[in-house]
Amino acid sequence: MSQLPAGLVDNVPDAPAGSAGDAQWVAQARQSLAHTDARLCKRFEQGDNVERLLGVRARAADQLIREAWQRCVPADAGLALFAVGGYGRGELFPRSDIDLLVLGEAELQQAHEGALARLFALLWDAGLPASHAVRSAAQCAQAAADQTVLTALIEARPLCADATAQHGLARAVSPSLIWPPREFFLAKRDELLQRHQRFGDTADNLEPDIKDGPGGLRDLNTLGWMALRAFGVSNIDALVGLGHLGLDEAAALKRERLVLARLRFGLHLVAQRAEERLRFDYQKALAARMGFGDDVESLGVEKMMQGFYRSAAVIRRISDRLLQRFEEQFDGEATPEPVGEGFSLRRGYLSANDPLWPHGDVRSIFALFACWARTADVRGLHSMTARGLAEMLDEIPAYTQVDEAVRDQFMALLRGPRAVDTLARMARLGVLGQWIPAFAQVSGRMQFDLFHVYTVDQHTLMVLRNIGLFASGRADERFSIAHEVWPRLRKPELLLLAGLFHDIAKGRGGDHSELGAVDAREFCGANGLSSSDTELVAWLVEQHLRMSVTAQKQDITDPDVIHRFAALVADRDRLDYLYLLTCADIAGTSPKLWNAWKDRLLADLYFATRRALREGIEFALPEAERVLEARDNVREQMNLLGYADAVIDRQFAAMPDESFVRFRPEQLVWQAASLVEVRKGGTLVKVRRITPESDALEVFVHSPDRDGLFAAIVMTLDRAGYGIHRARVLDGPDDTIFDTFEVTPVGSFADGDTARLEAALRKALAGNIQILRPARRVMPRQLKHFRFAPRIEFLESSQRDRTVLNLVAPDRPGLLADVAHVLRDQQLRVQDARIATFGERAEDQFQLTDRHDQPLTETSRQALRDALMTCLEPDRTPGDPH
Repeated sequence: MSQLPAGLVDNVPDAPAGSAGDAQWVAQARQSLAHTDARLCKRFEQGDNVERLLGVRARAADQLIREAWQRCVPADAGLALFAVGGYGRGELFPRSDIDLLVLGEAELQQAHEGALARLFALLWDAGLPASHAVRSAAQCAQAAADQTVLTALIEARPLCADATAQHGLARAVSPSLIWPPREFFLAKRDELLQRHQRFGDTADNLEPDIKDGPGGLRDLNTLGWMALRAFGVSNIDALVGLGHLGLDEAAALKRERLVLARLRFGLHLVAQRAEERLRFDYQKALAARMGFGDDVESLGVEKMMQGFYRSAAVIRRISDRLLQRFEEQFDGEATPEPVGEGFSLRRGYLSANDPLWPHGDVRSIFALFACWARTADVRGLHSMTARGLAEMLDEIPAYTQVDEAVRDQFMALLRGPRAVDTLARMARLGVLGQWIPAFAQVSGRMQFDLFHVYTVDQHTLMVLRNIGLFASGRADERFSIAHEVWPRLRKPELLLLAGLFHDIAKGRGGDHSELGAVDAREFCGANGLSSSDTELVAWLVEQHLRMSVTAQKQDITDPDVIHRFAALVADRDRLDYLYLLTCADIAGTSPKLWNAWKDRLLADLYFATRRALREGIEFALPEAERVLEARDNVREQMNLLGYADAVIDRQFAAMPDESFVRFRPEQLVWQAASLVEVRKGGTLVKVRRITPESDALEVFVHSPDRDGLFAAIVMTLDRAGYGIHRARVLDGPDDTIFDTFEVTPVGSFADGDTARLEAALRKALAGNIQILRPARRVMPRQLKHFRFAPRIEFLESSQRDRTVLNLVAPDRPGLLADVAHVLRDQQLRVQDARIATFGERAEDQFQLTDRHDQPLTETSRQALRDALMTCLEPDRTPGDPH
């Protein structure tokens, strides 16, 4: 239980009870409570009904509180005691607070102040955490001007109170005096909506709040408070009799409440405190305690969380309808406005004109969604229409069980206006899972990692939403070329289908891309798509990860990489579709995953592949010709900036040929222009934003070469609060280095000030870089629950003179700085690096040589492996010397 709202809670005493008699009672009370809790814990693990357990614990607390009251407060004191808040409902979770109200006139409060102090000290000493208020009836009425205070009071349950006291409290908070039903309803509805917004208006968070999150127990309580205030009823069944709730809806709310209450009960046991969030710290232990076991397809924790997400979705769906019915009760029905054959708007809600709609006909349901898509400013479905849809939900056939005309209706929705909104509505209302049973299987399915922050179905809807952004035709700074690529799609609905099916086979135990492609091929074939369109959708589903992996894990400046990818894609049409699907997929995985660096990375891969397809997959310019072509391009741009050819030639002579192969022309222009004022043997540090709107930065360092430079730069960037996404380490003429890093802020102290970062790097490089050490970092709580054994792999480089180190390890703050420190201590040189982080996994690749620029010997490899494993030990304090 939460504490009572501000204005209702007095100070909670923590002074021990004084007398020996009190001490004896406290000991007995603690023993009794411990015995009750142990018995309830056992019954919980045996699967007993959680409502009974909550009631038993509340009654056990009632008994002890009454005993304490009788010990401390004289029978003729004229004071009354009530349970309020959640405890007032007669339920008490294992670690919840106990909310109490002492009712009495001011002079009586003062006369028995010592007795009340003794009472609450006894309760706390006995293990009953009582939050209390001492008020007169008039004071209660005054405090109840705050609707949160009134909410706690309207469920007041007498513990030690006569009829007079009960009637007095009821009069003080009567709807005729304060908060009439309609005003109370509006206030609680606004409170509910604001609370939902605090959680991103979704229950599908990695660490959801069982109590306060959308679709949580607080939503059910809110409906109960509204019903109690408006109709004087204290249970859901009474709403059925009043016509506000159907029998099936009432049964569903009761069923899902039991699911959430059981989760909350178990969470309190596992956390051993009043924890309401399903945090990673407790998810696995709670799943095991509740009997969810691992199998080939799913972890037990994933099964448990899927149950929660599905319950929350049902509660939200029904509560939306009930809120609307309450609104109708207060405001009445409006005159219907026809908006299409068989449908009208009622107070902005789309309603079927026929009260018996949809007559078991799925065609009527698709007609509803088509009308919804055509009609602007619809607030949602009318409650009775939504109820009719819900009652038919289990009867909606799968797409394989209907005739061609019905399937054509669905495809018309995909090709029609606001197709993304239509799919999202169908998913939220449960229709999409009935129409495509495979989608129902991933509904509420979570993946126990930090990479996927949404359930599979919610992620799919986010991907579709991103596709909808591309379709709007408006340029979006997050996706630099998507609005240019979108108009070239032959059939945009094919991209929607690929987005819908790309993760639909998650959790089946095999490769979800391959299994999803089978589903997509079957769906497209059944819905009359041509063989070429069907194969395109299936190919997109099967290859939907390929472009992301290529861009993030391979060197896309390597012609061989580009030509292998171009050979896979085969034509421009597929490239356009795959590029947009990849952008939508990455951006729909986590709000933090998409950034300007990834946008540019994918755009670079897209343009390089498009060029390879245009020139012919089998044709690739020799590297010398590519260098000359790049130099001509850069020279042209520098001429436009006013640089003479002699200056440009001098700059080109100081730059490595490889840079003209690895970097884009605009990067080379920036580097060459920056180097104009640098004297031979000098050090240059330049930082710029990758795009004006983004927080991603590009860092360019030119300096005489010396051992430990890479480690010094990485450790300085880490200390400044920046994470490295890509590092390009090149050797220049005259024993110089040309290092480029693409970074984003990962620490709160990274302020994005380019001049400050330049100064920090210059200062670090001007000193003794060998004494630099990684900063000490605290391991974030979430990362502690996703440990796995690091994987270290050595490969031969295609350049023959280097050794490739592949490192996969649990991510943590300062990891790259620690790894760079190890490489420096092993006297190794970093010739190139690719840095990638996927949730809790760091997947980095380094091209290494020894200090003589030779590949690593077997002895050097083993020494490096041992040093890295010591560094990466999960229990090691980051930053400590190895």
